[in-house]
Amino acid sequence: MRWEERFDWQLFFSILAFVVVSCIALYSAQQSEQYNDPFVTRQLVFYGLGFIVIAVMMNFDPELYQKASVYLYIFGLLLLIALILAPSSIAPVIKGQKSWFALPGLSIQPSEFMKIFTIMMLANVISRHNVRFQGKAFTSDVVLLLKIIGVTALPLLLIMQQPDLGTSLVFIAIMAGMILISGIRWRVIVPIYSGIAVLGTTIILLALQAPQFLEKYLGVKEYHFGRIYSWLQPLKYEDSSGYQLVKAMRAIGSGQLYGKGTGEREVYMPESQTDFIFSIIGEEYGFLGSCVVLLLFFLLIYRLTFIAQRANSNFSSYVLVGIIVMITFHVFQNIGMSIQLLPITGIPLPFISYGGSSLLATLMAMGFAFAVTFHHRTYMFGDY
Repeated sequence: MRWEERFDWQLFFSILAFVVVSCIALYSAQQSEQYNDPFVTRQLVFYGLGFIVIAVMMNFDPELYQKASVYLYIFGLLLLIALILAPSSIAPVIKGQKSWFALPGLSIQPSEFMKIFTIMMLANVISRHNVRFQGKAFTSDVVLLLKIIGVTALPLLLIMQQPDLGTSLVFIAIMAGMILISGIRWRVIVPIYSGIAVLGTTIILLALQAPQFLEKYLGVKEYHFGRIYSWLQPLKYEDSSGYQLVKAMRAIGSGQLYGKGTGEREVYMPESQTDFIFSIIGEEYGFLGSCVVLLLFFLLIYRLTFIAQRANSNFSSYVLVGIIVMITFHVFQNIGMSIQLLPITGIPLPFISYGGSSLLATLMAMGFAFAVTFHHRTYMFGDY
């Protein structure tokens, strides 16, 4: 077939729709007196680089990515280790986090790319394990579970040293999603997930009722409690840790049904171009505009699910599921923290928030999806 017949036009136009939404939202963000940076221009440059990445990646068969997944994973780990060891002149501490390499003219956040490398590595481990252990057995389930936890734990521990709570949660979400589709039986999964749910609930209750216990035995710092307190009672902490949440809710709420219109923002929102970009959309385009953005994400995830179901290899399907989990968690967490549904963790909104590393990593994931479609093979008696 010709290349235009193999190219996934539906996925391409979905991404183009996000380009438009991102530029419109960032145009409003850069109108604020707080910023003089050309967010829209830089975002278009990042998108241009991302489309080049897609064009390159789609030319390689997904089997090559499976073979390269180990090397990409090791490369990502080395970058995270180098980030920890690097001097402040190369890797400065920004807002208490050492997460970026500051190079002339640009900054790089290795953890964003490590998400994709980890997904590929997990997919490789799961697919190879299931080929090797064909019969269902409790022992093989436990071995696979330990493999998945081990692969995720290495980058997770390094990222927690930065420390970066938001990115750490993304890795945990990816691991949880990959466990669910790995083939491990439910009698192994359910007790573990139930235990984690009980533990998480217990920690939140202790943070509210007995914070001194967590401080003494788990080493939890006082500012960690501030995230929970400001989430549950943002108005009480409006002048401190609840400031951004209160502003975000006021901005979104003031947009009502139809919004105030492009450039008609009235609520001042710090850092609105990154983690709180949804507050701009909610204020200027209202409930209907917010629903359009959610619809775009739904269509994107639906398309990725369709590609995963038609993939010619289990590895490709596993990678695409990991990408779906990553994007879904990002969207749910980012929008959830803007409307007080979840605590603030500093996770960007995929495709829309300003940021080179995050956008390039997301488009790299899309590059793999394009490769799966581009190299899809149809056989006489159906897909294989």
